[in-house]
Amino acid sequence: MTTPSNTRWDPAQYLKFGDDRLRPGLELMHRIPSQSPRHICDLGCGTGALTRLLATRWPTASVVGVDHSADMLATAAAAPSTVEWVESDLCTWQPSTPPDLIYSNATLHWVEAHETLFPHLLSLLTNGGTLAVQMPLSWGQDSHRLMRQVMNDRLLGSEALRRQTARQWVEEPSVYYDLLAPLCQQVDLWQTEYTHVLSGEDPVLEWVQSTGLRPILNGLDDAQRAEFLVDYRARLRQAYPQRADGTTLYPFRRLFIVATKAP
Repeated sequence: MTTPSNTRWDPAQYLKFGDDRLRPGLELMHRIPSQSPRHICDLGCGTGALTRLLATRWPTASVVGVDHSADMLATAAAAPSTVEWVESDLCTWQPSTPPDLIYSNATLHWVEAHETLFPHLLSLLTNGGTLAVQMPLSWGQDSHRLMRQVMNDRLLGSEALRRQTARQWVEEPSVYYDLLAPLCQQVDLWQTEYTHVLSGEDPVLEWVQSTGLRPILNGLDDAQRAEFLVDYRARLRQAYPQRADGTTLYPFRRLFIVATKAP
């Protein structure tokens, strides 16, 4: 199950931290084995910045950017490119042609049942094709732990929304290795912790409002949303204090997977 379809994604909010969000995607891209893919699919392409870079790196390939957000795709399509933009739910998406590369940066944590999802995505690839995935390991860090605490302490939203918020969306690396290794000739896994140097009055709140906080904000009514933000902002300021130079440090871990399907 993906993020609820009524979750609204704000391209402008997301792009406030464009450089920070691009870096993991670029690092994932650079670890893809040298090859000449003919067909590439970018799942959860968002505003399309990385999708266009995939098309630049492999200019002879057909590149498809897939996302469920019409707003994100409208922003992506506004810049001229050779990319085909497709609106689709990742749970039901099927490629028109078996891809040689499926690339997904900071998206698949929104989709449940990874024990079936990852083998399924691998099955869609051509033999010898590559699945390249990056997912945030943010569930246990203070910014996301405090989301759950505020929701539970104040009993905000529906029980279903609180259950969704509590879901741990990324498994341990060993789980993905065990899922993929029997089907692959090579599985490359690694974790990186970035320390983002942020500026502004409430920069961590600004960061999560564009991603992890969206389902909560969209799932609360106006009064509950205001109540949530007052409490959550105060807790974030304690967890991530502003430094003497006016910056705020925000550590953020990510999991990377590059799996090459057996020929």
